Amino acid sequence: MKNAAKTGMARALRVRAEPVVKRSRIQTRNRRLILDAALEVFSAHGFRGATLDQIAAQAGLSKPNILYYFDGKETIHVTLLNQLMETWLDPLEQMDPDGEPLEEIIAYVRRKLDMAQAYPRESRLFANEILQGAPRMGPHLEARLKPLVDEKAALIAAWAAAGRIAPVDPRHLIFSIWATTQHYADFEAQVNVLMPEGGVFPGAGTYLETMFRRMLKV
Repeated sequence: MKNAAKTGMARALRVRAEPVVKRSRIQTRNRRLILDAALEVFSAHGFRGATLDQIAAQAGLSKPNILYYFDGKETIHVTLLNQLMETWLDPLEQMDPDGEPLEEIIAYVRRKLDMAQAYPRESRLFANEILQGAPRMGPHLEARLKPLVDEKAALIAAWAAAGRIAPVDPRHLIFSIWATTQHYADFEAQVNVLMPEGGVFPGAGTYLETMFRRMLKV
């Protein structure tokens, strides 16, 4: 499931805020090393707790080398958040107005759970940003996330009004899907302590699908 999720979502991992620049192989490699290291550091410590020294140590590069590629910590953080927003929107964008309503919603639940399994660090990075009041992501939430949620909430409301799913508040439904799927990434350390050996996600998928089917079936 993890590999499939990464393959399906990899196309969304792109930085739209940066100009297209032709880079050498080593420049591309070093930027990827820096961004991957920064993702680890930011997801563990948040923006305020992370330092360039930590990112450099995680990447195995010097601090001046980090600053050759990025202006500073905030530039790295914004680059990661820009990438993440595209990844975050993809599962909701795939909800098909012409599909079977209940199956479209369940498929969205599965995609979000796959994402929690494949991208736990990205999920925690996003959660940390939101917990701080979204100081860097605020414009993206207004410009990209809100219109998409408005569109899909209207679609879900129309399905419910037509009697194709049980009556439901569409926005609270979306919030509950986020909460129940991203929990497994954002609270990974706690989940791993509390769950018995044998893996979390197969059981989580079965449980969540059953729960949402019971809630929405007419």
